[in-house]
Amino acid sequence: MQMEVLTRPEPAQPIEQRTRELCDLAAAGLVQMFDQKDQLFCHTFTRTPQGMERQGLSPRYTMMTLLGLHRYERSDHRPPVAIAPVLDKLCRDASRLNGAGDIGLLLWVCAELAPNRVREVYENCKAGDALSRFEDGRQGRTMEVAWYLTGLAACCSCGYSDLPGLMEQIAAARSILKSNCGPTGVYGHHSHGGFPRGYIRRRIGSFADQVYPTIAMAGVSQALSDTDALEMALRTARKMCELQGPMGEWSWHYDAPSGKVVNRYPVYSVHQHAMAPMMLFAAGEAGGCDFNHAIVKGLDWIGGKNELHRNFIEPSLSLVWRCIYLPPKNGYVDAARRLFLSENGPTHMRLRIRYECRPYELGWLLYAFAGR
Repeated sequence: MQMEVLTRPEPAQPIEQRTRELCDLAAAGLVQMFDQKDQLFCHTFTRTPQGMERQGLSPRYTMMTLLGLHRYERSDHRPPVAIAPVLDKLCRDASRLNGAGDIGLLLWVCAELAPNRVREVYENCKAGDALSRFEDGRQGRTMEVAWYLTGLAACCSCGYSDLPGLMEQIAAARSILKSNCGPTGVYGHHSHGGFPRGYIRRRIGSFADQVYPTIAMAGVSQALSDTDALEMALRTARKMCELQGPMGEWSWHYDAPSGKVVNRYPVYSVHQHAMAPMMLFAAGEAGGCDFNHAIVKGLDWIGGKNELHRNFIEPSLSLVWRCIYLPPKNGYVDAARRLFLSENGPTHMRLRIRYECRPYELGWLLYAFAGR
């Protein structure tokens, strides 16, 4: 099968038209990533010599994608995949979830799509002590704890603040995230871990480790009218905007103690078109702030204003290619790059494009922009 090549950048369209077209592309692209038999989305949709292929199945990515499809449906579009059967399967399998983060995602999904199922899922998941039962909670992993906190806040927002253990778990999750957050609002990856890898991961967080706590704190601030949570959300959102790259790119790794970028690459398309907008919309709506300039700059990056001057949007396949990345040359050098950013950065001759897409990337795009 002959594969399409990346197109060159095109003249910028009005932002509303661009995001509408991106949402329609995302909805169309998700069809090919869905396994009808298992009622789940795949883990990865990747380019191979035989063409594009689905690889694996992911309940986690399915939950994220449902949130986006629901937003798309609410914006007067017919979702490309029937939502109700997928949600039914996820709820039936709720007791099999093996992490506090995944429990939080399912509660988030139910709170937005089917609030009448929140209590049942909360009880079936035994969500009231998830932080102590699962490794992601015990290690204090920033991203997963943030998903859990977002789900708990969503339970409160839809009228279930009386669930047993809910408020105690909200307080515990907030405490973990606060301990993982540096003085400028940058989060490390987790709270606990051995030396040396654990030490590095405690102080260095990915972009996802900045996005999801900000969304969680914004959700807590709105659910509980909590000004401290709002201040944390705004502090991180503003810091990320301060650290946004000159082409609108969102870097990959950040150092919590110093509040600096320590690793630029990979630059992921999903951060540009979905996760950064999700974070900035959440913080902005909770705090009455406007982060639109940073959002538009990030979108420009995927359209061609990037290091390789290539358009990452692939209309013929209804997807957005995953990232620009830097192939490793030396393990020690690459590890050191995480702590000490080269002043000159890598040469563009070494940068490569990863020709794959994951369903949550298109799902989060819909969650960020559908109906706006």
